[in-house]
Amino acid sequence: MARPSKYPTELRERAVRLVIEVRGDHPSESAAIKSVAAKLGITSPEQLRKWLRQAEIDGGARQGKTTDDIAEIKKLKKENAELRRANEILKAASAFFAAELDRPNRY
Repeated sequence: MARPSKYPTELRERAVRLVIEVRGDHPSESAAIKSVAAKLGITSPEQLRKWLRQAEIDGGARQGKTTDDIAEIKKLKKENAELRRANEILKAASAFFAAELDRPNRY
């Protein structure tokens, strides 16, 4: 299970919007990210950069897996693991009952 984010969703969205708005006012995107991170109390500008990249992917401005795609893949991987476990249980049960049928009856 993933740990909860240190930053609320609203703060992440606001930070991304601010970087997009002030990008032109700084010599580089990195400078804009550092400035916004400092103003909003985000301790890691790298984390803000990742949020920005994911927002660009979700908005279609950049290639990559969208947040919805990532969630769907995660859900399918979990379901796949559950099905594999169920198959192993069924195989073991099948082998057990097949062995029971092969034993001679003692009446």
